[in-house]
Amino acid sequence: MTEPLSSPTGSGRPHGRPLPSSHTPSDPLPPARFAFGGQTWREIAHLLANLPFALLGFVYVTTVLFTSAFLTLTVIGFPLLAAALMGARQLGRLERMRARALLRVRVDEPSPLPFRGSGRRADEGFIAQVWMSVKDPVGWRSMLYELIRMPWAVATFVITLTGLFVAWPVLPYIVRGLTNVDRVMVRSLLSPSDELERRIAELESDRGVVVDTAAADLRRIERDLHDGAQARLVNLAMGLGLAKEKLLEDPDAAATMVEEAHGEVKLALQELRDLARGIHPAVLTDRGLDAALSAVASRCTAPVKVTVDLPARPAAAIEGIAYFTVSELLQNVSKHSGAKAAAVDVWRSDERLLIQVWDDGRGGARLDGGSGIAGLAERLDAVDGLFVIESPVGGPTTVTAELPWRGR
Repeated sequence: MTEPLSSPTGSGRPHGRPLPSSHTPSDPLPPARFAFGGQTWREIAHLLANLPFALLGFVYVTTVLFTSAFLTLTVIGFPLLAAALMGARQLGRLERMRARALLRVRVDEPSPLPFRGSGRRADEGFIAQVWMSVKDPVGWRSMLYELIRMPWAVATFVITLTGLFVAWPVLPYIVRGLTNVDRVMVRSLLSPSDELERRIAELESDRGVVVDTAAADLRRIERDLHDGAQARLVNLAMGLGLAKEKLLEDPDAAATMVEEAHGEVKLALQELRDLARGIHPAVLTDRGLDAALSAVASRCTAPVKVTVDLPARPAAAIEGIAYFTVSELLQNVSKHSGAKAAAVDVWRSDERLLIQVWDDGRGGARLDGGSGIAGLAERLDAVDGLFVIESPVGGPTTVTAELPWRGR
């Protein structure tokens, strides 16, 4: 048994994709000839394109601000301002795309305004949407970006265009310094509002994973019922119907058919029990994780030592996720690892429930290995969990999962 991994609590997601770095290192000094590097030319293109883009944004912002400010004396002023701020959001999106393409700087996209699903009447919904747009910090910061960038765009256009003719040897250093200021402006004014905004976007992504997972589970249950127990019950009904017809003509044949139907009933009941166990096992509800995980371990092809050290039972939802996490991992041990021994540890650390599954198999397990581990990691990620796998080729394999603790 390996020592439990020390998983971070509440920090980043080990299996998630990190955001690419927004910092581009300075290029070495190029020779005084037409031989600048690709990134230098992209930065020059960005600085020269600053002026037309800034002019477009400045004209848009000043026009809509003055117009909507004047029309606030009427009923259409605030709706016009709300529409202008939504348009500023689109200008900000265009600038983020340009920064990604030319400056190699990436910022998260702000989450969209939650217009739908308000549950209000039509008139109340419209007023609430207008007020929500007027208060939108993303739109206001996009407008501020377009306003302050106009003089900067004129300066960078002139400096870059002049440098192309009179400062060729040092131009890469000049454009790097100028574009670094642009990078700071993009990250400061066009990024999501704050950590709460990032958290909202993260939860929206997690909600999609939960919905997809629930739909997949429903399809699996429907398929298992249709192809398994339902098919057997149909055969059972047909067999009993034939046995009823032969009851008077050939009692021995009818008795044989009833015996076969009895066997079909047993198989159908077993399949229904297996299906119910796959949805939520009764032993988990009645006796908790210790007994339920011991039952799962007994079906593994390798001997499994189960240790559950919990001061109390967690919430039913967390308990269910922990159970199915261990069940999936032990199925992988049986199918893919060739292990001769395995172990499961479950314990609580502060406000987190930690699970560690170890085996001495051949190793080499990966999140993209096609064994269901990637889907398992996504499910844990959707509930603020963590998933860490260490599986060098040749073994052993240690998987540590972490879930938020919620009491009953």
